[in-house]
Amino acid sequence: MAESNVSVSVDLGTIYLGGKEHRVKTACGVVSVIVYGDQEKPALITYPDLALNHMSCFQGLFFCPEAASLLLHNFCIYHISPPGHELGAAPIFPTDSVPSADDLADQILEVLNFFGLGAVMCMGVTAGAYILTLFAMKHRERVLGLILISPLCKAPSWSEWFYNRVVSNLLYFYGMCGVVKEFLLQRYFSKEVRGNIEIPESDIAQACRRLLDERKSVNVMRFLDAIDRRPDISSGLKKLKCRTLIFIGDQSPFYSEAVHMAANLDRGYCALVEVQACGSMVTEEQPHAMLVPMEYFLMGYGLYRPSYFTESPRSPLSPCCISPELLSPESMGLKLKPIKTRVSTC
Repeated sequence: MAESNVSVSVDLGTIYLGGKEHRVKTACGVVSVIVYGDQEKPALITYPDLALNHMSCFQGLFFCPEAASLLLHNFCIYHISPPGHELGAAPIFPTDSVPSADDLADQILEVLNFFGLGAVMCMGVTAGAYILTLFAMKHRERVLGLILISPLCKAPSWSEWFYNRVVSNLLYFYGMCGVVKEFLLQRYFSKEVRGNIEIPESDIAQACRRLLDERKSVNVMRFLDAIDRRPDISSGLKKLKCRTLIFIGDQSPFYSEAVHMAANLDRGYCALVEVQACGSMVTEEQPHAMLVPMEYFLMGYGLYRPSYFTESPRSPLSPCCISPELLSPESMGLKLKPIKTRVSTC
């Protein structure tokens, strides 16, 4: 552990289902890290999207028995929350400097050094995927691979910038109001999950709406400001030589961004999986769709699911429902190539 850092470890087993919270002091403030599993295992770090934390961004994936067995069998999980996004977070003082995307990426390095971690596997969603990609570009020796869900890599477009300004102003004047929640749910989920006049809002969207109530508006504004000022990192993507698995929902507002990112990564190290009838947050909306691609991706590292989960009768990605090229070891082994898979509704 880095001697210059201070950590307070709090056992929160009843809240985090066996996980433990560590509060790690960094140059940009204190960051909350929830640790699950055996710390002797390789590390998988996660980073959520705007206004989310591990409970609202990765719970669906880790509550999926097959995916949980694959990940917890092979990794110790380190859920990193953006500053002020952890459960029960107090408002950050307005006098504290607002971190940039670079600062947040450097904060990840401080977390890794605190826990004494070497090279790690990374999983991030949208804004979190951008932060982890930036971290991988700055510290290539510390990243084994990237699993990115609806990632960003370009600077904000004019439409995204305008959208972010509207959300930021609403947060400033009205807090986490109903309009802000609607904007955020459009960012996260497909139309089917959000519902409409004829279709009721799904349980997933309702749960996310309740969790958003816990976010302090000033804390969300700070993360939004950092992402809104992000630089374009497309030109540096070719230099990444770690394997990268990208998931994108076909109804995600960041669909073109993910396709652009996949096109700019080395084709020998990248695979793109398109999930049909899904928004940005595949981890919550269709976590089963991630199972088979992740299995083949991790096989390239010699990692497997326990034998008692070799069949997945509840998964929509059974062998008869997915693209044949996805089942070839070449597509998810030593050399990854862009692919597309369609999730069956059967």
